[in-house]
Amino acid sequence: MANLNKATQDHLVAVSNKLAVVSRTKALASFRMSGLFTENKDADGFDPVTKADRDAEAAMRDVLAVERPDDGIIGEEFPPVEGSSGLTWVLDPIDGTRSYICGAPTWGVLIAVSDETGPLMGMIDQPYIGERFVGGFGRAEYDGPFGVRPLKTRPARPLSEATILTTFPEVGTDEEGRAFHSVSRRGQLTRYGMDCYGYALLALGQVDLVIEAGLNAYDIQAPIAVIQAAGGIVTDWAGGPAHNGGRALAAANPQIHAEALDILRGVTG
Repeated sequence: MANLNKATQDHLVAVSNKLAVVSRTKALASFRMSGLFTENKDADGFDPVTKADRDAEAAMRDVLAVERPDDGIIGEEFPPVEGSSGLTWVLDPIDGTRSYICGAPTWGVLIAVSDETGPLMGMIDQPYIGERFVGGFGRAEYDGPFGVRPLKTRPARPLSEATILTTFPEVGTDEEGRAFHSVSRRGQLTRYGMDCYGYALLALGQVDLVIEAGLNAYDIQAPIAVIQAAGGIVTDWAGGPAHNGGRALAAANPQIHAEALDILRGVTG
């Protein structure tokens, strides 16, 4: 893990906030506007991208070219940039583009700073609602309409009393869907369609589990940092690291994580 002094950590947080500001501006410029340009990136399905996605990521990359020119970049919309500092920025300019094009406010901007071990610090920013969730370098903080307050995940409770979130009811493959619903049936409440906002709600102490599959690194690295800083745990469905994407199990505490993980393993092996 990178050994960063406090001045460097503070600078990375300051740059993250700059990235969030420029991406907010670009994303909000087209949100809920008629005539929004949308392109499908998946010939076999529907994976939309808008001009706002690309403009927001381009604006963030412009900031990094000035503020952190030696760092690498991994983003959704443009090719990766190799760095020499040992640090990489992992960016998703609009996580939840499907929600974005529907006018729903559950999309967000994801920003993470990582080294070879995974994310060191992350930010989930919701431009329309005006909420920002930050985790890492000793910070676990919410800033929004209710002011600034610490982030803290929920204490342990049985799975039978849990609230569970995911974005798509089918989750992923048929097997992954069966595994998710095996957990969901044992919970008290399941809600769908949250995109990255589900992870923010977990860090805020509102829900107990977020379970997803088919993720990319830029979908999960910022949520990992925020949730871990708030006291939660994020792994893949085998209990290993999740920062490279794939399947993710995010939990408010180790106890409910273990209960959900046991069920997922029982279905997927």
